[in-house]
Amino acid sequence: MSAFRQSVEAMIPALRRYARALARDMDAADDLVQDTLVRALRSERLFLGGDIRSWLYTILTNLNKNRRRSLARRPHFMPLQDDNPDASGTEAEGRDIERALATLVEEQRAVLLLVVLEGMSYREVADIQGVPIGTVMSRLARARAHVRAVIEGERPTLRRVK
Repeated sequence: MSAFRQSVEAMIPALRRYARALARDMDAADDLVQDTLVRALRSERLFLGGDIRSWLYTILTNLNKNRRRSLARRPHFMPLQDDNPDASGTEAEGRDIERALATLVEEQRAVLLLVVLEGMSYREVADIQGVPIGTVMSRLARARAHVRAVIEGERPTLRRVK
């Protein structure tokens, strides 16, 4: 097996973890990872070297954007709430964090997941998202503030635009 294919194979667990957190649906996440791997392996000749991790995350991010655009054209069904008063503290905290992440804007959630979950640098995230590093920092700060506010039970504040 070539070094390229070994590097791609080594990234599968990280891609799956990021896709599951991003898509919030295991089946959709697995489809995203599979599509990412197929596209990467078919485009091996286009990879010019450098950081394969950023390249694969960029592919996955773009595929997710396309998936979300196509889902926006379909009717949206809301899942039933599973409020279990007997849930342990860690389960309830996990649900709170999941709800907070679900209420984030897509761009903020993606940046937060790449930095916090995947441990990527701001520069790497900026390259993956195709935005300036200042935008990454701004999105991350807003995402963290929003998650904190939702977990603490506060209503997120709206900025007044003049």
